[in-house]
Amino acid sequence: MKLKVVGCGDAFGAGGRGNSCYRIAAAGLVATFDFGASALVNFNRFALDSADIDIIFLSHLHGDHFAGIPFLLLDGQFVRRRRKPLLVVGPPGTRARIDAAMEVLFPRMGENAWWFDWRVEEVEPGSTSAFGPFTLTTATVIHSSGAPSTALRLTDGARTLAFSGDTEWTDALLPIAGGADLFICESFMFDGAPVGHMAYRTIERRRADLNAGRILLTHMGDDMWARRGEVDAAHFIVAEDGLELDI
Repeated sequence: MKLKVVGCGDAFGAGGRGNSCYRIAAAGLVATFDFGASALVNFNRFALDSADIDIIFLSHLHGDHFAGIPFLLLDGQFVRRRRKPLLVVGPPGTRARIDAAMEVLFPRMGENAWWFDWRVEEVEPGSTSAFGPFTLTTATVIHSSGAPSTALRLTDGARTLAFSGDTEWTDALLPIAGGADLFICESFMFDGAPVGHMAYRTIERRRADLNAGRILLTHMGDDMWARRGEVDAAHFIVAEDGLELDI
């Protein structure tokens, strides 16, 4: 399993980084965790072919985590002439939110006669589902988004990748991260108790409880980005756009 950080910034592009998107190559497929508003820009920046994506797994329905999907669909339709099917997996409400975004951004976009098949599958938080070689487990976390916000745990049978999504601390993260080869964990602030988000000091204090092989800190705001040099490099990796990791 190989990971490419396409975008690891917060909603406001702190540090000049892109919105949430993590490219996963495993078992002959390409998937992503999230596809935020700027994801297609960074796919092009890093010379990645967006038409290679088989599955998008969404953590929640904020624009910096899902709003690149209308642009991806149009790119597949008019630029790349995509033929490969695309599956979007997300929490309840995903299809309605994508449809609404498409209509706001590009009126009547949904009336296209698509060159390729694309569909949305909604999964209940707390469930486990199979998608080809992948098994996805989700858990409800604490982050208001107008629909369930979730943490994700993905395995291909050989390696396990986990993702907090956006959340303040919750013990629901423990079974998601536990035993994972890599846990991608949001760290919006360095210290304190941000509403709906986490601080590095909290993650540092609970590191042993998370019990993940490695922890990749992401979704850093300006405060956290400015203090990233203070992170314990023996136990954490600081995400940057373009970072590649073998899992």
